[in-house]
Amino acid sequence: MQIDQQKCVACGNCVAICPMGAISIDSQKNRAFVNADECVECYSCFRGMSMEKLNPILVRSIRRLLKVFRLRFDPEPDVCPTSAITPDELSWPRIVRRAFSDPIVTHESTGVHGRGTEEVKTNDVTNRVGAGEAGYVVEFGRPGVGVRFRDIEKMTRALAQTVIEFELKNPVTHMMTDKKTGKIRDDILNEKILSAIVEFKTGIENVPAVLRRVDEVSKTLETVVAVGVATRCDQTGGSALDAILNEEGFSFVRGKTNLGLGHASL
Repeated sequence: MQIDQQKCVACGNCVAICPMGAISIDSQKNRAFVNADECVECYSCFRGMSMEKLNPILVRSIRRLLKVFRLRFDPEPDVCPTSAITPDELSWPRIVRRAFSDPIVTHESTGVHGRGTEEVKTNDVTNRVGAGEAGYVVEFGRPGVGVRFRDIEKMTRALAQTVIEFELKNPVTHMMTDKKTGKIRDDILNEKILSAIVEFKTGIENVPAVLRRVDEVSKTLETVVAVGVATRCDQTGGSALDAILNEEGFSFVRGKTNLGLGHASL
């Protein structure tokens, strides 16, 4: 994303709307600028603001005149008064940023919007996680923090050393050059995105070792990490997972319970 320097009037509205804090006002030039390294191409600024087409020279002149009388002329907070926000023509590898950060973009590898995965939320019809198995989602990044693929790779390579199976219908898995080692392609390692989810499964007996590995590696990363674990409930609604998590000292809540009303694909 760019700010057209000929149109920008430094109103500052785009600064507040950027979830990554990648836009700032240069007080010397009196213009807004995008930090390209921190911008994740989420398009929040471009889509989240109304684009008016006021003449920038006129706006600057009015503001200078009003300043003499200690008055201000500012647009509504959700408006770019001169349509100065300009999307770039993205190419590889930068286009990866938008794929993982813009919620309306569809991932080519999965056909799913947002982060490109439905996770195990639809397990009653996808049958990803079978009896005696545990499915995991490890989520990286948040607005204001983001994550680079090099940090995601640290986790995937560490996890690959345990007994896991990466989910093939997942965008991060699609970016791996070696699914056995968790190696992610080199040309995207420095790309920063809003967030991403790594998915995999193991036998339920391996849950303690996997969670310890996630906890250990997450402390070395320059981002935030959240982990979710899912398994199939028994006929009474219970599962062996509850006891395992309690024994390992993890506090948890049941975020979702599928009722099994769908028809699983076998």
